[in-house]
Formats: sequence, structure tokens, C-alpha cells
Amino acid sequence: MSDRLDRSPWRPMHSRIAASLGIGWALDAFEVQIIGSLIPSIATAFRLDRAQQVAVFVIWFAGLAIGAALFGYLADRFGRRRLFAATLVLYSLSAVATAASPDYTVFMCFRFLTSLGVGGEYSAVSSAISEFMPARVRGRANAVVMNFWSLGGIVAGLVSIVFVTALLGQRGWRFALLFGAVSAVYGLYARRLVPESPRWLASQGRLREANEVIERITGLSRQHVHYLPEELSGSLRSRLGELWSEHRSKLLLGMALDFSEAAGYYGLFSFVPVFVLTRGVVDVGASAVPYFYLVANLGALAGGMLAGWSLERVGRRPTVLLGYLVASGSSLLVAAAALTGSALLTLAAFTLAVLCATTAWVSAYPTFTELFPTRLRATGVGACVAVGRVGAMLGAVLLAQSASSFGLWSAFVTLAALWGIGAIAAGGWWLRGFEARGMTLEAIAQR
Repeated sequence: MSDRLDRSPWRPMHSRIAASLGIGWALDAFEVQIIGSLIPSIATAFRLDRAQQVAVFVIWFAGLAIGAALFGYLADRFGRRRLFAATLVLYSLSAVATAASPDYTVFMCFRFLTSLGVGGEYSAVSSAISEFMPARVRGRANAVVMNFWSLGGIVAGLVSIVFVTALLGQRGWRFALLFGAVSAVYGLYARRLVPESPRWLASQGRLREANEVIERITGLSRQHVHYLPEELSGSLRSRLGELWSEHRSKLLLGMALDFSEAAGYYGLFSFVPVFVLTRGVVDVGASAVPYFYLVANLGALAGGMLAGWSLERVGRRPTVLLGYLVASGSSLLVAAAALTGSALLTLAAFTLAVLCATTAWVSAYPTFTELFPTRLRATGVGACVAVGRVGAMLGAVLLAQSASSFGLWSAFVTLAALWGIGAIAAGGWWLRGFEARGMTLEAIAQR
């Protein structure tokens, strides 16, 4: 049955699916980076010290971890399509409540609920995109969806500039946050076009429905279909146990890559506005911070495109390893630029670091997502993302503590070391793993 999905030509349905699923990544980028752009204004409104500003990022990462694990389990249990709607509804309602928060405590509560919804997007979307796309372009299609992150970051920068810099000043952060909820409502409408994953349907024994979806996607019909359905375990614990016992090396690779990229990428975006773009280091006003995010995300867009090209032309293993190595090295350039006090040099180094970091993480997700069998894929991705968001929390705290205790250089050396974890994991997979480029998901699951 799945052979038609793998040999299908690229059709308009593939484009619609990719665009609809990419909205989830754009929303996460928007939420993380809009806060980075707006944190000076939010800090002023609620009179926050540095520890409270860092906590805004930490609570987000905690919600992402829980949401990814919980909704990953539910996506394998009840299907990808139902979770597409549930996560966006939770996100939209919580985002509106966050924008209307009267004080810091209420703001943090609804910020956490918003992150639960976005965390669920990671698991359901990452699983689904691999299961829909032809084998020969699966890596590139995954990378295109991941690159919606950069688009979300660009929108965050533009929205911040419009509402905070141009129109409403310090009060504009509330209206800027509402923009994400509007985008989510549109995403919910667009996802009506996305069918249930035919591989998931087939794994449940629902062969007729799976065949109908495959015909809609590929245009290739077949009267008699055969697929060996696999029974799903009934609990999250048993499914994680099976992943650990049967697919341990794949699970550890995904966890290490996600831990490293989340600690490094989110660490960079949460650290720079609080500790670098501030008085005494690189002295820029609050209204200038959104411009840094806007330009840096143009670099991220280029990095994501580079990763998509390299995954199919060069291969998964070399792309991931090189991506994490250059992300580690480029982190130190930001420190060197920041210590000059030059806003222009810091912007250039920050943009390069974001480009390299995006190349790393955009290459990582397609690589480890496709390694898990269909019936366990969302659970496996959710587990990896949950571990990754622990890394994001740890990274934010470690960078803040390093900068406060030992100075700016030590913080960026720590950042480089966090990226180094992923490079070590990628190097181990290069030596002992296998290259999945062009393989079917069913063949990968047997390795």
C-alpha cells in the first residue's frame, strides 16, 4: 500500500499538506521570537527583573516538553488529524488570554497553556509530514515545513516593529501577541484540507480509508490493498518501553539532537535580548530589538533552505554533523562581536549564528523523525521533543548563570558546548548508524 506514497509524483495535494502543516512551526517561532522582541516592553509593564524575564522563557519550554510528550502519545493513539485541530484550538484560546493578562502571574499561567498547544504541534506535524511525502523528496519536504519557522520569526519581527515601534509603543505588546491567535484560526481553517495519515490508518487495520486517502494524494488507484496492521500498545509507558527496547539507538539519537538544538537555539534567542542587547554591552533601545530578530530570521530562512538542499543531495548524516559543528563555532563569533559594543557587528554575527543554528536543527528533525515506525512515530518524536525542551530550560538557566557569574564569554562558550552535544551524537550516528536518504519509511523501520 505505501509504495504508492513513496513513488508518487509531487502533486498539488502535497503542496497543500506541506503549507498547512508548516503553520504549526511558524506559530512556535512567532511565539518564541515575539516574546524575545517584546520582553523589554513586557518587563516594563510588569516591572520584571532579569530572573523573571528568564522565567518567561523557561515556562514556555516546560509547556513545550509536556505538550509534546502528551500530544505525541495522543497522536499515535487517536490519529494525527484530530490533534491538528486540538492543538491549534488550545493555542488560540490561550494566546488571547495571555494578551489580556492583568498581571505577571496570570500572564505566566496562560503562557504555559499556550506552549502546551504548540508542543503538541511538534509531535503531530513532524510525524505526519514524513508519512505523506514521496521517499525521494521526504527530507526536502520536511525541511520546507521546518522552514516555516523562519517565516514565523520574520512575521514576529514585523509585528513587533508595527505595534511596538511604529504605532502603540510600550502598550503595543498586547496587540502583537494577539496576531498569533489570528494566524492559528487561519491555520485551523487550512487544515481542513489535510487528511488523516494513510500509514496511521493502515496501522489500525482501516485499509479502505487508507486506500481512499492514498488515491486522493497520489492519484494512483488500486483495487486490492494489503498491509500488515500493527497493534498499538495501550499506554504511553508501554510504548516508550517498546521504543527503548527495540529502537534505543534511534531514540537516543533523536533525544541528543533535540536536546542540543533546543538548548542552543532557544538559548541564543532568549539570551541575546536580555544580556547582549542591553545597556553596558550593546546599547540599543527596546524599539531596535525587533529589527535584530527580523534580520536574523532572514539568515534563518537561508539556513533552512540550505539544509533542505543538503539533506537530499549530500545525505542526512553529513548534513547533520556539519550543521551542529558550524552552529557551535558561530556562537563564539557573537561573543566576539558583542564585546566590541558595535550594534552592526553584533547584528551580522547574530544573523550568521542563526543561519548556522537553523541549518543544524532543520536537518535534525527530518533525520530522526523518519527513523521510528509509524505506530510509534509521534510518541518517539514527542519523547525527543520533551527531552529537547528540558535542554531549552537548562540552556536558558545555564547561559544566564554563566553570564552573571563569569561574564559574557563564558556564556557563549557554554552555548558552543551545548551545540557540541549534538555534534557528538551526529558523529556517532555517522560511524554506527545508516543513511536513510531515499529509503521508504517501512524499510527504515526494519533497520
